[in-house]
Amino acid sequence: MVVIALAAVWAVRGILVLVLVALFAAVSLDPAVRWLVRHHVRRPYAVVIILVATLALIGVLLAGIGPPLVRQAGQLSTDLPGYIDDLDERSRAFRELSARYGLGDRLNELAATVPEKVGTSLLSLFRTFLGVLAAALTVLVLALYFLADMPRLRRRVQLLAPDRHRERTRRIVDVVVDKVGSYMIGNLLISLIAGVVAYVGLLVLDIPFALPLALIVAVTDLIPLVGATLGTAVCGIVAAIAAGLWPAAVGIVVWLLIYQQIENYVIVPKVMKQSLDMPALEVLLASLLGAGLLGLVGALMAIPLAATFRAIRAELRTPLPPEHPPVAAHDSEAGPAGTH
Repeated sequence: MVVIALAAVWAVRGILVLVLVALFAAVSLDPAVRWLVRHHVRRPYAVVIILVATLALIGVLLAGIGPPLVRQAGQLSTDLPGYIDDLDERSRAFRELSARYGLGDRLNELAATVPEKVGTSLLSLFRTFLGVLAAALTVLVLALYFLADMPRLRRRVQLLAPDRHRERTRRIVDVVVDKVGSYMIGNLLISLIAGVVAYVGLLVLDIPFALPLALIVAVTDLIPLVGATLGTAVCGIVAAIAAGLWPAAVGIVVWLLIYQQIENYVIVPKVMKQSLDMPALEVLLASLLGAGLLGLVGALMAIPLAATFRAIRAELRTPLPPEHPPVAAHDSEAGPAGTH
């Protein structure tokens, strides 16, 4: 029986993942909805406002950065081989590395395959886009239902527990919603700031492909611990190839490293007011496991879920109050007050 149940779960794992992502998105948006409810907006209207605002923000971003992003990404794939060919003339260090290790030939071979791979994979890319679009719409509809019904869902989870455990269950549910929601909203805001800062630095240093590189920085900044370093490395490598080692590559790397310190010690403490209180090793392991299971989405979900498990474990260690409070014993031998 257990084997049949596991086989059934495995058969519908794709749908279960979409449901999990939708529930995660709903929990992430719930703090914003509750903020509107506290300001005397009825919950159905608050859900519609947050949904429209989220879709409008996504639409504005796509309309604003979509066309230049596609154009610059295309230029990156077509112009990169030419930039690599010019490196021999512009950089003495690269000439020495190329002569000793054949670095230039290997980079040329890699860059030459980029346009071919892009051209031959357009059909598969279009199919992937349709699949992602269908999954996104499914997640959006499910998240809308979860978000509208969130108070009832929380009460139902609490009612599933025995009477003695309901207060503890309520506290656990509150911890889950608060940690997931605050982490996701704060993390997206910090990622947006990182992308804007990277874009400004790329423009000031006159580095080509500023928009796709800034987008890479914003996306990688979502990955805990190693994401910011990965985005900085990508910007430095592309800047060195396209605009030279000095001042472009060195400048953008220094610029992003300075921003990382400001982010770590100023922005993150202010935005993430509710600390996840997790050791760095646990954060790294959780993000790696999440990325291995669900990619970037899994890496994003893994951190607040791991923090939630820690909070649940701490809550379960707290002893429950006695089921029947002891009745205070009365001294039957004591005489009436005032008698001796």
